[in-house]
Amino acid sequence: MKKSIYILLFGIMIVLVACNDNVNEDEAAENEEDNTEEIATDEAEDENKTEEEDEKEQQATEENDNSTEVEENVEEEVAQDIAEPLYELDDNWNLVPLEEGTNEKVLLLTIDDAPDKYALEMAQTLNELEVPAIFFVNGHYLQTDEEKDELRDIHEMGFAIGNHTYNHQQLSVVDEETQKQEILELNDLIEKIIGDQPHFFRAPHGDNTDYAKSLVKEEGMLLMNWTYGYDYFEPYMDEEKLKEAMISGEAPEIDISYSLLNPGANLLMHDREWTAAALEDIVKGLREKGYEFADPMTLQLPE
Repeated sequence: MKKSIYILLFGIMIVLVACNDNVNEDEAAENEEDNTEEIATDEAEDENKTEEEDEKEQQATEENDNSTEVEENVEEEVAQDIAEPLYELDDNWNLVPLEEGTNEKVLLLTIDDAPDKYALEMAQTLNELEVPAIFFVNGHYLQTDEEKDELRDIHEMGFAIGNHTYNHQQLSVVDEETQKQEILELNDLIEKIIGDQPHFFRAPHGDNTDYAKSLVKEEGMLLMNWTYGYDYFEPYMDEEKLKEAMISGEAPEIDISYSLLNPGANLLMHDREWTAAALEDIVKGLREKGYEFADPMTLQLPE
């Protein structure tokens, strides 16, 4: 009897030990599974962090590249704006080389009274022909958004912008305060539109005063008139006659029977229908005579 009881108790103990082992194994398995899940989660989080860090690094690299590109573009624009001086203006407004060996057979092309009706068209023609020029503008042609956009387009094509007074005012018939307003208010307006003040000044009718000359120099602008130009004379308000006159330099209908075309000549034209129509042929005709067109930014500016 006692022996049977011992056997029964021994069997119960074996069962309890086996159950306990199974429980421990289940807990270990669960713990191992939990640990595996935690490790997988940690690895996923680490992977996400790595991807985020890679994206941030790539974004930072792109931003640095873009920043460098912008800086290089700015430097390039400045380099174009501040070209090495090659020419100066003499007392007759002709371009004269500063050093021997510089091409003397050049012409300077200028367009006044822009942007009225044809300036943008003229700029596009010159751009296609790869001819630099100065567009002298008036403030009363810069009142609408469309007119401001036209000036911006002309500037972005690479053309120099000059000051021709706000209201095309003849300076010698007004007081100094009015002269100052005519010049400086236009400078401010041009800067607001294109982001830069003009480097050149031409008085309407070529009528300068001592005060205006002094003010223009203080503002760092080059005072400029011209060698010849005929499109504002009635006989030359015609495409064919204007072409002949500008290419030859002669204007017999206004008693200029000799040629004013010479190396360094400063050519005056205007924003006019007949001038716009003749412009391409004028450029080609002058080139056939062996002339090149000077970049205005190679002119020596006041210090």
